[in-house]
This record gives sequence, structure tokens and C-alpha cells, in this order.
Amino acid sequence: MQRRRVVLALVTAIGLAGMLSGCGSAAQPEVEKVAAAFENPSADPGSRCALLAPATRESFEQSAPCTDAIGQLPFQGGDVHGVQVWGGGAQAKVGGDTVFLTETDSGWKVTAALCQPRGEAPYDCEVDGP
Repeated sequence: MQRRRVVLALVTAIGLAGMLSGCGSAAQPEVEKVAAAFENPSADPGSRCALLAPATRESFEQSAPCTDAIGQLPFQGGDVHGVQVWGGGAQAKVGGDTVFLTETDSGWKVTAALCQPRGEAPYDCEVDGP
């Protein structure tokens, strides 16, 4: 009986992991699309601002209107790689930068961008929300 419970628990855990990874892989193309569009060096500031999560945009606009502030940032763009999706969050590597996203009712939105790792410390991001 004990062995049957362990096997059942293992089968359930594997099935759940499969379902979660399936959700992540289904969202990956949309995450890639949003991250690439946001980091595209030729994108206009208004398009970038529209891709920001509401709280990130609000936080970002505390110093200047979004289109003015975002137009001053050094977007390099590049290939999207290293996409990870978990629950309602995602991370994508775009060129040498990292972009963090959240899933909203209106699709995937950027919560932080132009992020560089700092070892064990949190990422250092030029675009960052609360």
C-alpha cells in the first residue's frame, strides 16, 4: 500500500510538471514577440510604452512622460534566447539584456528591461517597476 502511494504521488508530480511546462512552452512565442518588440532599437517610444505593465509604466513616468524617458534609453536589440516562463511571469534574454514580463488580461507586458545580472544580487534594470 505504501509503495502504491509513492508511485501515485510520483505519477501525479510528473503529470503536473508536464502540464506546467506545456503552459510555459505555449506562451513562449508570445513572450519572445513582446520582448523582441520592446528591445528593438528602431521601435518608436510610444510602442514601447504600450508594452509596459501598468505599474511599471506608472513607476517609470515619475520622472518624465514615458515616451520622453524611454526614448533616451540605449536599446541594442538582438536575438531572443533563454526564454523561461513560469506561472504568470517570464524572463527573456535579448542580445546582452534581460527582459522580465508578466501576463495580463491584455497579453504579456514588460515589468523590467535593460537588465544586467549582478551575481547573487538582484538584476540592475534601467526600466523597472515596483
